[in-house]
Amino acid sequence: MSEHPRADSIARYASGDDLPADVLWAVEAHLETCETCRLRLADVAPPQVTALTAAVWAGLEPTGTPARRRRSFARWATPSFLPWLAMTAFVVLLALAVDGLLSDRSTSSAVLLVAPIVPVLGVAAAWSRGMDPAHELVVSTARAGLQLVLRRTLAVLVVVLPGLLLGGRLTGASPAYWLLPCLAVTSVTLALGGVVGVRRAALVAAACWAVLVVGPAVVVGGVPGVLAPGAAPVWAAVLVGGAAAVVLRSAAYARL
Repeated sequence: MSEHPRADSIARYASGDDLPADVLWAVEAHLETCETCRLRLADVAPPQVTALTAAVWAGLEPTGTPARRRRSFARWATPSFLPWLAMTAFVVLLALAVDGLLSDRSTSSAVLLVAPIVPVLGVAAAWSRGMDPAHELVVSTARAGLQLVLRRTLAVLVVVLPGLLLGGRLTGASPAYWLLPCLAVTSVTLALGGVVGVRRAALVAAACWAVLVVGPAVVVGGVPGVLAPGAAPVWAAVLVGGAAAVVLRSAAYARL
C-alpha cells in the first residue's frame, strides 16, 4: 500500500472494529514500514489500550528507578552498554600496555591500529538482538529505525573517543592519523548495516580491518599507508559516501 491509510481506517483499527480483510491487511502492512502512521495510531488509541500500556510500563519499572530516567537511557544505550564499555576500556588499556612493552619504535602503535575499529564493535553491541533483552520491544516502537541507530552510535562515539584520545596522547598516536578513518569506518559499517544488519556489518568491518590493516602492519612495521595523513582525502570521501548511503537507505533500518 503506497498511500497512507485514511484517518477513519486508522481509528477503526485502533478501536478493534471489524474491517474488510483487504483493508485490514493493507493497514497492518503499511504500519510495519511507516513511522508517521504508527504515531497516528498511537494518538487515536482508545483509553483502555492507553491504560493497559501504562500498566505494563509500570510493571516493568524496578522499584526506586524513575521511569523517565530509564526511558531516556534506553534511547541512547542498551543494558549491554556498560559491560561493553568495560570491555572497550580493557582493549584500550591492553593496547597501551603493548605499546609500553615494545622497545622497537619502528613497529606501529597498537593504539593507532585498533583506534579506527573500536567504535565499530560498540555499534554492534548497541544494536544487537542477542545483547539487548528488550530488542523485540524496542524495534516495534515508532522511534525505532535509523533515528535510534544513530542515537546509539553517537552514544558509543561520545564514550569511546575521549578514551582513545587519551591513549593516543600517551603513546604519541596523533588523532590526525586515526580520527578520520575511525569516523569513516563507522559510517561504512552503518551503511552496510542497512543491507545485512548492523551486527553482521560490524563483524565484517572488524575482520577486514584486522586482515587488511592490522596484520600487514604487524608484519611490516611502521605506520600503514591507510593511516598516513596523506590518506585523509580518501577517508573524507569514504565518510561522506557512507553517510550519504545511510541517509538514502534510511527506511531500511526500520526493517532490521
